[in-house]
Parts: sequence; structure tokens; C-alpha cells
Amino acid sequence: MIDRLIAQRLIDSYLMEDLTWGDITTDILVPKGTKSKGYVYAKDDGIIAGIDVFLMVFNTIDSDIEYKKYFKDGEAVKKGDLILETYGDLNSCLKAERVALNLIQRMSGIATYVRKLSDMIKGTNARLTDTRKTMPGLRYFDKYAVSVGGGVNHRYNLSDGILIKDNHIKAVGGIKNALTMIKSGISHTKKVEIEVETIHELKEALKYGADIIMLDNMTIDMMKEAVEITNGRAILEASGNINEINILDVAKTGVDIISIGAITHSVKALDISYDL
Repeated sequence: MIDRLIAQRLIDSYLMEDLTWGDITTDILVPKGTKSKGYVYAKDDGIIAGIDVFLMVFNTIDSDIEYKKYFKDGEAVKKGDLILETYGDLNSCLKAERVALNLIQRMSGIATYVRKLSDMIKGTNARLTDTRKTMPGLRYFDKYAVSVGGGVNHRYNLSDGILIKDNHIKAVGGIKNALTMIKSGISHTKKVEIEVETIHELKEALKYGADIIMLDNMTIDMMKEAVEITNGRAILEASGNINEINILDVAKTGVDIISIGAITHSVKALDISYDL
């Protein structure tokens, strides 16, 4: 569910970027008070996400704009479907259009790809998760879209969870030092995740008490071995170069989590139009 307070602050910043000194074109061509209907159409098949965000942009510009929704987030749309319609001051609608479309198109693109990948691993124990590989300023909406598509969210930011990466390990001289130092400096309520690249590193991470172990760029055979060795003692997350071609093979190894940065950093926006 969208937190409207957080969403509003973000939308305000997006509109400030786009309307810093107003809209010269619209203010000259379209007098305020001109009423018009607008129609939001899907121009491709996909999963819709961000309908309320779209409308928040419009109502931030003009709280008197009315609307009618025909779909809700998480539902599948087909090319040509009418998603929603607006009615109100045309001057205001034209100022809101681009920011609103940018958001709903991106969010729906993320939800669509996540749903596709999630459907591919149904029947396995693995769950699909996102990463911090998001566009600055868009993480909140990106992660919401992942959840709409059927994925789960990894840590939101650096203060939200502990993840010891390869450069952390190098900085402190190894896995043992990293895990010992982390565990001595955190609350008992915090779980610790660490990244490993080899089976030897996996064994060391298990020995020194990692709660979650990220298997970075491991082969399918290595993942299978890691699952067998771990035997439920830690949550295993597979990561690195995973896509629709190999995701099912990864899921079948028995890992618990599959993280894919591409679901947010390389998203293809769903084609959606706003027509008067």
C-alpha cells in the first residue's frame, strides 16, 4: 500500500523539477477554466501499477480534477483497455500529464516484468526480490511496483538491514573478521547477511554465524552444493546474472531468495497513453 505522506513529498519534488517556472506553452495556449475529459489507455499488455500515484499527481496540480478508475493496481490490462479517465481544468491536466505518465509507465513496467519472472518460478520455494539498484528519487515507487508484481522487497536503504559485501570483507581482512565485528556491534534483533563467491567462503560464513548468505554469481552446480551444505542453517539468496532464461534453473537448486537488479535498473516502461 502506498503511504500517501511519503508519496506526496516525492511527487512535490517531481513537479517542482518539471514546473520550476510554470508551463509556458500551456499557459499561453489553454486558458484556465477550459474543461476537458482525459482517457488513460493501455497500449500494450501488462500489469498495472501506480494508478493512485497517477491521480495524486493530477490532484496535486488541481484538487478539483475528478476521475473514474476501471482497474486497480495488480490487475492485468490488455492493449486498448481504458484504465481510467479524468475530468477537469485542461490547463491543469496538461501540466500534470507527463509526470503522471512517467510514473505509471515505469511502475507498470516493473510490475509486469516481476509478474512474468514470479510466474516462472511458481511451484518452487524461491521468492523473487529487488535490490538497491533503483533510480535516485524513485526507489519508493520502484519497490512498491515490485510488490504489486508479486515480488518481495529487499532492504530499502543502507540503514534498513545489514549486508556485508565483498569490499567490506576486503576492508577488514576476511569473512571471520567481518562477521565477528558486525555481531559485536549490533542489537540481538538484527539479522546479518553476507556475500560469498565460493563454497569455501560459504562454509566460513556458516561457521561464524551468518543468518543470510548471498551466493554471488555462482553456477547452478555450486548453488546446489551450497544448498546441500547449508541444510537450512541460513537463508540462501542467489544473485548475479539471473534472468528469464535461467531463473527457473536457479529456483530449482533450492535457494530461498533470488535477487535481480534488472527488475528496477533496466525496466522497460509499459506503454500507456493519456488522450483528450
